[in-house]
Amino acid sequence: MMELKLNNWKDLDFGNPISGNIFCADPTATEFEGRLYVYGTNDHEQYLNAEKNTYEKIKSLVCFSTEDMVNWTYHGQINTGKIAPWIHNSWAPSICKRIEEDGLTHFYLYFSNSGCGVGVITATNPLGPWSDPLKKPLINYDTPGLNSPAPFDPGVCIDDNGVGWLAFGGGVVEGHTKDLPGCSKIIKLGKDMLSIDSDFVNLEAPYFFEASEMNFINGTYVYTFNNCWEERSKWQEKWGEKSSICSMAYMTTKTPLDSKSWIYKGHYFKNPGEMGYEYSNNHTHYEKYKGQWYIFYHTMNLQKNAGSSGGFRSMAVDKIEIDENNISIKMAQATDKGPDSIANLNPQNSISGTCMVTCSEIIYENEENPLEISIKAKEDGAWTYLKNVEFSAAETTLEIEAKGKGSVYFYTDNSTKENLFAKIEINSTEFSKTKICLQNKVDGIHNVFIVFDTKDCCLKKWTLK
Repeated sequence: MMELKLNNWKDLDFGNPISGNIFCADPTATEFEGRLYVYGTNDHEQYLNAEKNTYEKIKSLVCFSTEDMVNWTYHGQINTGKIAPWIHNSWAPSICKRIEEDGLTHFYLYFSNSGCGVGVITATNPLGPWSDPLKKPLINYDTPGLNSPAPFDPGVCIDDNGVGWLAFGGGVVEGHTKDLPGCSKIIKLGKDMLSIDSDFVNLEAPYFFEASEMNFINGTYVYTFNNCWEERSKWQEKWGEKSSICSMAYMTTKTPLDSKSWIYKGHYFKNPGEMGYEYSNNHTHYEKYKGQWYIFYHTMNLQKNAGSSGGFRSMAVDKIEIDENNISIKMAQATDKGPDSIANLNPQNSISGTCMVTCSEIIYENEENPLEISIKAKEDGAWTYLKNVEFSAAETTLEIEAKGKGSVYFYTDNSTKENLFAKIEINSTEFSKTKICLQNKVDGIHNVFIVFDTKDCCLKKWTLK
C-alpha cells in the first residue's frame, strides 16, 4: 500500500486558496452553462523563472472552473504572449460575455498590457481558443484624450441594454494629488466591444491606486477599485467613513459618463494584512453564482508552505453580502475555510485529473490546451484530493485515461487499506483508456484521494460506471 505523503502547500480542510499548487492573482469570473469560470494573473510563470514576483516575466493568464465552489478544475494557461505577440506582459484580466448575432456566446477578455495599456482577446467558449482581433492594444498610454499615466487593470461589464463599459487607470495625473489622482477612467465600448465609443471620463475615486473592476447590478453601475497606501490626510465629509489603507472600495451611478454622478459608497474588503495574512496589494471581483454573491480576491497564504517569500499570490473566494435593492456591500472577510460546497461531485461524469481541492507533488502537462491538459506525478507518492464525491452502489467499474508506468490508487476519505476502492495499473507511453472492476463498492458521499506510486504517471480523466 502507498503511504500518503502530506507535503502539500494547502491544508486538506481549507477551501482557500482555490488552487493548492498554482500561484495566481487578480481574479475575474463569469458563468457559462451552469459552470463558474475564474481567470487570473499567472504568478506561477514568474515563480518558475524568478525568486521575486516583479511581474515582468508574466505573459499568460490562468483559468479555473467549478460547479460546487470547493473542487476546482484547472484549465491551464492562456498564452497571451503567443496569441498577442505585441504585448509586454499580461496581468489583471476582466471578462464579460454576450450573445451575438451569430447566436453564439462571445467572451471578451481584457487584460493589462504591463502598466501601459489594455489589450483584449476573444473566444466563443470560456476555454478558448482565444484570438487577438485588434492585433494591437485597445488602449495605450499615448491614446489621444486619455490623460492617465498608467492605463492598466481593466474592469468590464455589460448592462441590460447590451452596452459594454470599461474602467481602468493608474498613476497620478500632473497637477493632481494622491487623494484625487485623476487617473481612473471609464469609457463606453463600441458595439463590437473592441472599440471606444465615448470620451474618456474621469472617475473621482478617493485615493485611487489600481485594480478597477465593474459590475452592473439591478440597473446600477458599480465600480470597484483598490485605494492606495497613503495616509488619509485629506478626506471629504461626503465620502463618509475613511477607507483603510490599500483596501477595496466602490462607487455607483446610473449614468456612467457623467463624472459628477458617481457616488462613493465606502470600502468593503480590507487589505489581507488586516485579516491575518501577509500585507500585499489587493484586487477583487464579485460574481453572483446560483443565487449567491461571492468575492474573489488574492492573498499570499501559499508561498510560505512553498518555501518562498517572493510575493507570489494565490486566488481565493468567500461569500459576500450585497443588497441589490440599495446597492450596498457589507464588509467581507477573507478566510482559509472558504465557502461551503453547493453541490456534490458526480463521478459518473467525466472528471478531469486537474479537478481537486489540493494536492502534493503534482505538476501539469499540455497546460496550453484545456482539452488535453493532465496532471503529472512529480515524485513517487504524489496525490490529489477531492471533496464531496457522491457515489452510487450501482457503480461497478472505474475508467481512467492515463499514461506512464505504475499504479494509481483510489481511496475514499483516507489512504488506509480498508478505504481502497480501486487500484489500476498503467503501462503506456501515450494516453490510453483503462477500465477495471471496483475492488469495493462505495455508496454515499465521500472525499477521495488519488495516489500515484511512481513519478511521471499522468492522469487526464476518470469516471465511474
